Amino acid sequence: MSGVGAAMPRPPRGRSPHPSVVLATGALLLAVLVATVMSRPRPGDGLEAGHGRPASVSIDLRFEDLPDGGVAVRRADDGAAVAVLAPGTEGFVRATLRGLARDRKRGDFGPEQPFRLSAWTDGGLSLEDRATGRTLDLRAFGSTQVEAFSRLLPASGEDKR
Repeated sequence: MSGVGAAMPRPPRGRSPHPSVVLATGALLLAVLVATVMSRPRPGDGLEAGHGRPASVSIDLRFEDLPDGGVAVRRADDGAAVAVLAPGTEGFVRATLRGLARDRKRGDFGPEQPFRLSAWTDGGLSLEDRATGRTLDLRAFGSTQVEAFSRLLPASGEDKR
């Protein structure tokens, strides 16, 4: 019988699935869970941006909040100004730095350690928090965001570690 009012066959009541089906399903779920946990990158496991490849240029930076709401970007080695982010501009850079600052606060780290911005020979760009060890591969956020951070790099070949 078919049609709108056709009744669908129902499984018999009170029957549980065969034990082998339950075991196979449980084993599959456990395997997926283990694979997920084991595949997550962790600091120090060699999966951070830039690990094992040479940087074409890098600079250690400090970021300083200004009274007018701007952010001063300075070289960590001598304090020379690299840029000033005017209030209300460079939203991605500001949001990224806020997130890293939260990590520092949670870990009870101060501003002593600089951030390292590196351009890699394979075209990558990363920002490393030297205090927490966290490294962000900035390419993951798109070309506009890469460009926002690229403006803070020194001229090619001038390494400012």
